[in-house]
Amino acid sequence: MHKVLFDLSNIFKSAIRTTLAPALAAMALAGTASPALAETTASTKLVRCGAQDCLQVSGYRTNPGLIVRLNGNDVEVEGKHGWRVELPVETIRQWSAPNARAIVVALRDPLSEQQDIVVADLPIGLLGDVTALASLEVRAP
Repeated sequence: MHKVLFDLSNIFKSAIRTTLAPALAAMALAGTASPALAETTASTKLVRCGAQDCLQVSGYRTNPGLIVRLNGNDVEVEGKHGWRVELPVETIRQWSAPNARAIVVALRDPLSEQQDIVVADLPIGLLGDVTALASLEVRAP
């Protein structure tokens, strides 16, 4: 039983390194969020854009003058309060840690330099490794 708990502990530590650590680091570098920016939401989904797959990130901002940043990169968005942006998956891969499961969405006020940060989950397996199986054996009990 002790061995199982140890293995789960390592899995938890790995999840923190690949998912939470980059987000927490970004938040620490970002400074203090302003209460005026607190109404921030963001979500993600996989969409087709031309011949490639793209990640659509959408959200809400109380002030349309706020600059939207994804993993520390300014992006140009469509919409005012309700906004969205579509980026190629390869761009998201370049901006993210390997096997990341979330993306950091920040809304920055260009006047005060304060920002509000939200961590949005990525679609399951988006940045994961692809394992080619030679065979798969399934057994019924």
